[in-house]
Amino acid sequence: MKTSLIASAALALLTSAAFAQTPAAAPQTPAQATVQRDVNQQQRIENGLQSGKITTREAGLLERDEAKVDKLQAKDLKDGKLTPAERRQLRVAQNKASRDIKTAENNGVNGNPLSASSQRMQADVQRNVNQEKRVENGLQTGALTKHEAGRLEQGQAKVDHAEAHAAADGHVGTAEQQRVQRAENRQSARIHRAKTNAATAG
Repeated sequence: MKTSLIASAALALLTSAAFAQTPAAAPQTPAQATVQRDVNQQQRIENGLQSGKITTREAGLLERDEAKVDKLQAKDLKDGKLTPAERRQLRVAQNKASRDIKTAENNGVNGNPLSASSQRMQADVQRNVNQEKRVENGLQTGALTKHEAGRLEQGQAKVDHAEAHAAADGHVGTAEQQRVQRAENRQSARIHRAKTNAATAG
């Protein structure tokens, strides 16, 4: 009995020591936070498409909002800095995009998530989620500088614009998706090059 109590106490002590030694996650920089919000908002669009709460046409309009946000990020991060005024401007643009997503989710206009058009849009928006995650991860690890992230957000804006154009009439055809995919492939290659070059965040 005494032995098992000692063993239990020792185990509890070791466990608490292990938790105490786990380093706390570093707080996000403003640049990381704004790109992380892109990830979250693209994921909300994707979820809405999958549930049918967001139609293909609505997703196209929302991607137009996202393109505006990405263009702002590209401009603001061009010099490798993000000033308080630029952060406020970005927050306003992202808040508008967030409100528009919420409106689309709750306006009672539903899409068919199983339609070929919606499936194409879902695939494209999911790729946006993934590519924004790659940019955010690159900022977090230091593989991308803020300047590089800004250039990549310019590329994301082009992809968003292509998606918005493809979905403008509420239907994404095969040829339209192929055009979007070519833009996504170019963007993916740009992200890869930026993350594997010699430049590191300072």
